[in-house]
Amino acid sequence: MAHLGRKKKLLKRYGLTAVNRPKMTPGHKTKKAMVLASSGHQLKLIRFGAKGMGHNYSAAARKAFKSRHRRNIARGKMSAAYWADKFLWSKGGRKKNPPKSQKKIYGRKK
Repeated sequence: MAHLGRKKKLLKRYGLTAVNRPKMTPGHKTKKAMVLASSGHQLKLIRFGAKGMGHNYSAAARKAFKSRHRRNIARGKMSAAYWADKFLWSKGGRKKNPPKSQKKIYGRKK
């Protein structure tokens, strides 16, 4: 039962509604989103997504992200790459323009 009490306490502390449900964090200094991940009785707060970088802005960028982080995504729910792939880089999901340094490489088509 200690697990349930800790889970409720962490959900309330970070303003989350449920475990394994990501939430955008506009007030955080360096990360875009967070999730309270659970695997069995293990709980872990994971912050993911670099604040200054874009996400899901073109098919080529999505493909490059997935190939670059393939091994970390395969580690499962307890890795930041898994949640970034699922929440920020999934097809048809959220979109944010690329940073200025990458507009010529992965520019968004209008």
